Amino acid sequence: MKLLALDTATEACSAAVWIDGVVHAHFEIAGRDHTKRLLPVVADVLAAAGLRYSQLDGLVCGVGPGSFAGVRIGVAFAKGVALAHELPVVGVSSLALLAQRTLGASGAQRVLVAIDARMGEVYFQRFERDADGLTQALGEAVVAAPGTVPLMAARAPWLAAGTGWGTYEAELRARLACEITHVDGAALPQAADAFACAIPVFKRGAAQNADVLQPIYLRNQVALTLLQQQQRRTEKP
Repeated sequence: MKLLALDTATEACSAAVWIDGVVHAHFEIAGRDHTKRLLPVVADVLAAAGLRYSQLDGLVCGVGPGSFAGVRIGVAFAKGVALAHELPVVGVSSLALLAQRTLGASGAQRVLVAIDARMGEVYFQRFERDADGLTQALGEAVVAAPGTVPLMAARAPWLAAGTGWGTYEAELRARLACEITHVDGAALPQAADAFACAIPVFKRGAAQNADVLQPIYLRNQVALTLLQQQQRRTEKP
C-alpha cells in the first residue's frame, strides 16, 4: 500500500509517504506560509519515496481542529489531489495525530492534548492507547478557555502534549487537578503519525471519496471583531 499523508492544521507543515511500512517524512515550521510550503514539502517526500501521485493508493489528511486557514489549505489540497487521481481519502483529527505521536513514543497509556487555539482558548481532548497501540478518544474535542475544559474522572497518570500546554500549563493543571507525569508544551501534529490511525480504515475498505472530506473547525466564529478583541485583552489578568 502506498499512501500520502499531510497536516497543516497548526504552524507546522508536514507530509509523509507510506510504502508498505517504510515511511518518508518531512516536517517544518511554516508559520503562515502553508500555501507556499505545502506543495514543495509534498514534492520532497514523494521524490524521497520515488513516487508520483498516480502511483498512490490513497491519501490521509489532518482535518483539524487548528488554524482556520491552515486546516482549509490542507483539506483543499488533499481533495484536489484525490479527485484528480481518483484516490480514496481518510481524514484524521489533528489532535489524534498528536496523541498518537505522544503515546507511541512514550509507551504511556493516556494523554491530555491541548493545542493553542489563540483568543485565550485551547483545542482540548483526552486520549488513551488501546491494546493495538492506537489512540482512542475519551470524550469529544472542544474549544474552550483553559479554565473551563471538561473535567474528568481522576485516572492517573497522564501525559500532556501540545502548544496549549506550552501557553496555559498553570491554568490547565489547576482546572484538571490530576497527576501529570510529563508535559511537552512544544509538541505539534505530524503527518507521519496519521498512518497508524488511517491504515486500519483503508484495510476495512472504509476510506471515503474526497467529496465528503470535511474540516473540523470547532470554533464557529473564526474572527473576532475589533471590539471583541479589545474586550478579550482587558479581561486577561
